[in-house]
Amino acid sequence: MTSFQDRERAEEARFAHDADTTFRIQARRNRLVGEWAAERMKLSPAETDAYAKSVVQADFEEAGDEDVIRKLLGDLTAAGVDTTEGEIRTALEAKQVEARRAFLG
Repeated sequence: MTSFQDRERAEEARFAHDADTTFRIQARRNRLVGEWAAERMKLSPAETDAYAKSVVQADFEEAGDEDVIRKLLGDLTAAGVDTTEGEIRTALEAKQVEARRAFLG
């Protein structure tokens, strides 16, 4: 019985670790894409930092990436930057790879 409980605890620990890793990578990705968008909007370094944080916060509104995409598309359009949803999705994918590489070594 102990062997089963040990395996169960190990599996729960692995699940928690995987969930934490995924969360950190997503947060890093959102920060990177926020910096990308801020650069396109020609924001100052202080504004860039605040904007990147706001993109990370936007991801807590609903599950998935749609909340982040909506925020980026709205903000870029409001700033007069010519962009599309497809371009934002491409940037998200590229920043996902960059964030994963940075996080995992």
